Amino acid sequence: MKRANTISFSVEIGLRFIGLWPDSTYPTFYWLSYMTSIVIVQYCQYAYVLEHLDLNDLFLLMDCLSLTLAYTLAFLKLLVLWWNRRIFYHIVKDMDRDWKDCVVNGSYMSTMMAMADLSRRFSNVVFTINGIGAFFLSIGEHFLQSMNDANRIANSSRELPLKMEFPFEVSESPIFECFLIGQFIYDFIIAFVVGLMNALLVTLILHVSGQIDIMRQDLAEISKHQHDRSTFLIIIRNLICKHQRIIALSENIENLYTQIALMQLLWNTIVICCTGFSIIITINTNKDVSALIKSASYYFAITLEAFIFCFAGEFLSAKSMSIGDAVYESLWYNVPPNDSRMLLFMMLRCQRRLTITAGKFIDLTLDGFASIMKASASYVSVLNAMY
Repeated sequence: MKRANTISFSVEIGLRFIGLWPDSTYPTFYWLSYMTSIVIVQYCQYAYVLEHLDLNDLFLLMDCLSLTLAYTLAFLKLLVLWWNRRIFYHIVKDMDRDWKDCVVNGSYMSTMMAMADLSRRFSNVVFTINGIGAFFLSIGEHFLQSMNDANRIANSSRELPLKMEFPFEVSESPIFECFLIGQFIYDFIIAFVVGLMNALLVTLILHVSGQIDIMRQDLAEISKHQHDRSTFLIIIRNLICKHQRIIALSENIENLYTQIALMQLLWNTIVICCTGFSIIITINTNKDVSALIKSASYYFAITLEAFIFCFAGEFLSAKSMSIGDAVYESLWYNVPPNDSRMLLFMMLRCQRRLTITAGKFIDLTLDGFASIMKASASYVSVLNAMY
């Protein structure tokens, strides 16, 4: 039997791993342990950036800075999620209530199960893409460099894929191999957590979308009960209550992700710029293929992350506006005028679309994604001219 929940099992495991799932065991311990490990790694990363801050070697600077800023963004997003965890608990509670309603009314189950299946597929795709990117950022790059450069025998010439500054020498065996495996595991965990936050946002949006589709189904059948006024009024009241629950759930999702979305837009513009510039330098200087694959895969993952946020906001806005269309397309003209006027309030409320904002002042739309790409391309062209 399929799992009756919009949140996939892999996303739930990830939320338990970082201590954000409701009623999980020792959530504070898991969260503090994970955040402490990120702080330690970030300290080593920024120490390397400051130690090798040389404008004459822009490729190394941009390569280090893009990864360091991306991991800083993941740290800040986890911090915001933990700060707003009570909002997330309310969201999960509302989702459980919606699924209980689906169990009571079997006609709703097929719609929500379709959304749950779509959520699971999307989560698997995101985790796979992030995992591939993490592979090429760590051990994959090391393997490619080893195959391309047969002369790299001396231990002193070996470098870790994830640039860090340590107070001791790590290029000698077996310390180098231990740190290489550690970075591989760390990259995979970071990639999984970043994909987790993206998959969670889309999962919540898909759940709201399923509730909107259920409401549209009820609106399409509203004229069947127009002969019984008492039944009709009960249906209208239930529709208004359902619409209000959808609005409240959407506002909770927006409150949970608005600060994360703001950081995402600002940070991704810089990271996409740095990564794009690294790709240009790699092509112009004929560096080895490992550097190009690493930068290209990372660029694709970062761009996809920005696209997911903007597409989720656009999708939610379009879905919320479809409620007003469903009201208009219903057979309201077969209902007595005194009763059909009640539908006007619902149509008026639908004029204010639901959306995800970045910092409460910028809507996440596909136009916003295009603006991010244009701004990043402009910065890359300026850096390329300076280089």
